Amino acid sequence: MDSQIQESSRTNEQNQQREQQPSRKQWSLHDFDIGRPLGKGKFGRVYLAREKKSKYIVALKVIFKEQIEKYRLHHQLRREMEIQSSLSHPNVLRLFGWFHDGERIFLILEYAHRGEIYRLLRKSGYLSEKQAATYIASLTQALAYCHDKHVIHRDIKPENLLLDFEGRLKIADFGWSVQSRSKRHTMCGTLDYLAPEMVENKAHDYAVDNWTLGVLCYEFLYGVPPFEAESQKDTFRR
Repeated sequence: MDSQIQESSRTNEQNQQREQQPSRKQWSLHDFDIGRPLGKGKFGRVYLAREKKSKYIVALKVIFKEQIEKYRLHHQLRREMEIQSSLSHPNVLRLFGWFHDGERIFLILEYAHRGEIYRLLRKSGYLSEKQAATYIASLTQALAYCHDKHVIHRDIKPENLLLDFEGRLKIADFGWSVQSRSKRHTMCGTLDYLAPEMVENKAHDYAVDNWTLGVLCYEFLYGVPPFEAESQKDTFRR
């Protein structure tokens, strides 16, 4: 079954413009054939899956309710789902829908065949100028789209940038995102990519996403973030 899903995923990516995407409905786990695991996180796992009716390949993110209860993340998860499902841009990973059972919450996500840019960087060390410029241009367009809708991602980093079958960049993981016209005060994100106003615990807006464009441009070309240091204290100081 897993090999069939993987083979189908290649066809799915190559012909996604002609394929029927899973339509909105009341979903359940019975609607999907489950394939190999794609990743594992603090709150759950991600699996390759195929929607039985349309044969459309997706990534099924499974989140355990016990973890959501433990860390009181109900509001954050609901906000993430509402924001990501409302976005439709070639460089933003689609969230098609969600459902739940007694123990788990399932997010039906667009499948990015080539995985994280982080893995690409770890494998190659750094990117060519042409490749880096292409990714930065795509990310800039996606962020401009999000900001036009008053969405701030707040955790742009290589681990949250995925690549589809054609190598097209996709912004993923909207766990720290917020939709707001006013400045925010929550310090969040990943240390190496934090904008100065966050480091200084000041109010921030969409400019914190724009800051990461410069950080990532440097990292794509040199293989490491510009402010990386041996300790958190040294990173803050830089």
